[in-house]
Amino acid sequence: MKQIQRVSLKSNRPWEDLLNEFLMAKQLKGISILTYKDYVRTVNLLFKRFPNAWDSYFSLKESLIAHLSQEGIAPATFNSRLTYLRTFLKWCVENGYLKENPLKGLKKRKEGSRIVAIDIETLKKLLQMPDKNTFVGMRDYTLILLTLDTGIRPSEALSLQPNDINLISGWVRIPASAAKARASRTLNISPVTVKALKTFLKMRPRSWANKVTVFCTEGGNKLNRHVWGDRLERHSHKIGVHIRPYDLRHAFALEFIRNGATAFSLQKTLGHVDISMTKRYVALADEDLKADHRKASPLNKMFKEE
Repeated sequence: MKQIQRVSLKSNRPWEDLLNEFLMAKQLKGISILTYKDYVRTVNLLFKRFPNAWDSYFSLKESLIAHLSQEGIAPATFNSRLTYLRTFLKWCVENGYLKENPLKGLKKRKEGSRIVAIDIETLKKLLQMPDKNTFVGMRDYTLILLTLDTGIRPSEALSLQPNDINLISGWVRIPASAAKARASRTLNISPVTVKALKTFLKMRPRSWANKVTVFCTEGGNKLNRHVWGDRLERHSHKIGVHIRPYDLRHAFALEFIRNGATAFSLQKTLGHVDISMTKRYVALADEDLKADHRKASPLNKMFKEE
């Protein structure tokens, strides 16, 4: 029986050292803080589940297959893990630390469209769920409002500092460091959102000033995307629906187009690099118009289908 070769890695350096070196190289290229943290979380998760993965090329490949084949993993999660891990391992190969990339050639899974249309009445009910008399409840209410008003990404909203908000002029600024596309942008906010932000910001201790993010925990720690997702899920379940943070962004985009905004305006507001994703919202809005026409056309009363 042929013995499996245990040592196929070209480097004896710990994976932690290589990850740090890789991240420094990425920082020089200007990756966002969010992307940096995603790399750290994704790579660490692999080696947390499989501590011996870096022992040999064979161990690494087997661990990666088992990690990505995890039961119940959503296509979006699979694709995210694949992208980050493959990029890191590709860098290891290019720099002579790994013989070859075990993820080379592995294709992404097809993701189903997650753009879910949420009707206005449901959104109204959702806004009634948080207890606005508490810090956490007012925070959740304000964050929902801001997202529905601007389409801001969850990661962008959770990175906002008080000095990124101008309540007099009515806008919030997304700094380049927090934006997915690494380009800053300014989003206009409605009077109702301004009012909610004023109320919520007054609930913060003065000592926090600009040192603590706007949407934080009661203890002044930064709120992460997963905790916010759990909070929103809790609120939405009370009204019998399942709403995720990104669904609020989608709801904004669809209503924005339905109410007459141009695709170009939506693209700039959402911070899309190209217009391909924006066109998906336009297409969905067009389908809604077709459906409304079929229901409301005056000819429906004049000619009955035979």
